[in-house]
Amino acid sequence: MQLTLLVPGLLWPREILRDTTFDLPLPALALLLGRGHRAALTSEEAWLADTFGIDAPLPAAALRLLGDRGAPDDASWLCLDPVHLRLEERMIVLDDPTRLALTTDEDTALRETMAPLFETMGDILASVPGRWHLRLRTPADIETLALPRAVGRPADPTLPGGKAGPRWRQLLAEAQPLLHAHPVNRRREEVGRPVINSLWPWGQGPLPARAQRSFDTLWADEPTVEGLGALAGIAVAPPPARFVTTDGRTLAKLDHLTASLASFDAMAWREALTALEAGWLAPALVAMKGGDLRRLTLVASGHGQALQVTATRRDLWRFWRRAIPLAQLPP
Repeated sequence: MQLTLLVPGLLWPREILRDTTFDLPLPALALLLGRGHRAALTSEEAWLADTFGIDAPLPAAALRLLGDRGAPDDASWLCLDPVHLRLEERMIVLDDPTRLALTTDEDTALRETMAPLFETMGDILASVPGRWHLRLRTPADIETLALPRAVGRPADPTLPGGKAGPRWRQLLAEAQPLLHAHPVNRRREEVGRPVINSLWPWGQGPLPARAQRSFDTLWADEPTVEGLGALAGIAVAPPPARFVTTDGRTLAKLDHLTASLASFDAMAWREALTALEAGWLAPALVAMKGGDLRRLTLVASGHGQALQVTATRRDLWRFWRRAIPLAQLPP
């Protein structure tokens, strides 16, 4: 068995990691970081594109629509997700969109209001409430930041960039007062729920003709990765609660840490990291020492950073290489 763990939300700024993990025993993670082969990555999205043999940037919109059991045609697609921007210490920060929990009726009402504004750009559809896809009439010449990478970080006022960036920033600015005055948001505000006050365009591109079958088993509960699995002809199932052995090459996307990363909830993140150590990393290293697991790869990301660490059984016996706690990783 060869196992790849895709773990967004593991990497925090160094000063926060020191304060958050100083008393947290994570021997399996530290051993993997110290004795494995480390390599910096551009981003999780770039790693996925390269691993599945797709030209970057990753066309997340079309893949996500496919993963949500939609049927993207040969047009170029763009995610246009409803989001909540919050004021935090004189900065505008993108909140975790999963906290919005839009109902079907709310989603429909908001899209009906937004559709005329974006009519010249394309048609808006929702695969599920809160996940909007714009079927572009022509490809948009813009530069954006993938929503998963932007969550919890200050919103860049210069995005979208690119040749068509000014027009798109104007459209988003026009959308904001319409959203502010919308009855859906008024009702949400009355009951203390976060309002939808902007839209986030990202993940543009057409659906690729095919994807490389880089894994035999794919565990994920996230539609973009599910779309990649469908395109590559790999059956996708939710991740098990903890490490189990399988045949062949397995990719597991574990999203335990993402919610606490977006909210900077250090206690929840510590609990999730402890569960990752006990449920996945520690038993995976035991399986590697016993010969049931031939290779373990950890792909971690968070706060604009991404890292890949790969280890084999032989690497674990490199006793001259010390274990490295997460907070002491070289820059």
